[in-house]
Amino acid sequence: MSEQIRVHKIASATSRLQLEAELQIDPNISPENGQVVVGEALREKRIYAELELVSGRMAKILKGDRIVGVLGSRAALRGFVGTVPSQLFFGDTLHVLNKGGVIGRCTSSNQDLGDALPLRYLGTVVGPDGGARNIGENAIAESQSLESTVPIILVAGSCMNSGKTQAACEIVAGLTSFGVRVAAGKVSGVACLRDVLNMQDHGAIDALSFIDCGHPSTAGIESVVPLTKGILNVLSASSPDVIVLEIGDGIVGGYGCESLFQDDELMRQCAFLVFCANDLLAAWGGVRFLEQIGRTIDCISGPATDNEVGTQWVEQSLGLRAVNARTQPGDLARLSGKAFRSWSPVKRR
Repeated sequence: MSEQIRVHKIASATSRLQLEAELQIDPNISPENGQVVVGEALREKRIYAELELVSGRMAKILKGDRIVGVLGSRAALRGFVGTVPSQLFFGDTLHVLNKGGVIGRCTSSNQDLGDALPLRYLGTVVGPDGGARNIGENAIAESQSLESTVPIILVAGSCMNSGKTQAACEIVAGLTSFGVRVAAGKVSGVACLRDVLNMQDHGAIDALSFIDCGHPSTAGIESVVPLTKGILNVLSASSPDVIVLEIGDGIVGGYGCESLFQDDELMRQCAFLVFCANDLLAAWGGVRFLEQIGRTIDCISGPATDNEVGTQWVEQSLGLRAVNARTQPGDLARLSGKAFRSWSPVKRR
């Protein structure tokens, strides 16, 4: 039996559905990945206490807030781990797994962040027909083939918080200033509008993420290749000269990132590969790991290149360019621009 409810905060993970504050909910619906749910905040937190709203603005979660989020999983090395429960009943405890409003049952916490904020499940948002609303409604179609012929600048990293988004955004901004039409995307991780909005703010003519394919996260997805090809096919419709693609999280882990490097069709389209590393061992490991599957990194960025100790080691020991996105954004953009302008599919292996 559904009832009408007025909510306080609508998380950005639901943005595709453009929900209003007055919603119909039903607590008697079997839970599924991507469903939109309402929960009441059982307490407040001092750390990791904010929610990204559909506007992109951050808002503190207050005790008693009725929050609209999306059922999903997370598998963050430096964050929370959680899953979609197999059953869900009114009053059950759920948790806010990330700032974008992915909601699930937390199974493991990061001590730096404290315990995940608990919610009391009130119900699942339903449409006029009584069916559960899901962010997969009218989502971008995934594809087994790449129709786009636009070259890709790929930004990957060793872990979350390794500087990937900053590198991607600086490349977008730099190329845009050179008169290049740049589209951008993020194809793995956990739902949050911040990175896509950041890419647009830096000049991307269009920007999409896995959320647009109906996924609250890519946790537990064995291969993100079909959604990546779907995103690239749609982005190419805006006639960009190049697409900057960020791979969220690390190249190994729980988000399916490794699958991208195993796809020959995607890698042939890659004109330039930037690898962001937290430290020198991560830089070395990224190079060696990708070498094992026949892939070549073109440039190292991230915290490993924050000063001359790192940059000299990378260039002398790994034989790669080391370019810091914060201190050398122009150099990173110029290298990327030179690579995609001289790119052809036969050159990349």
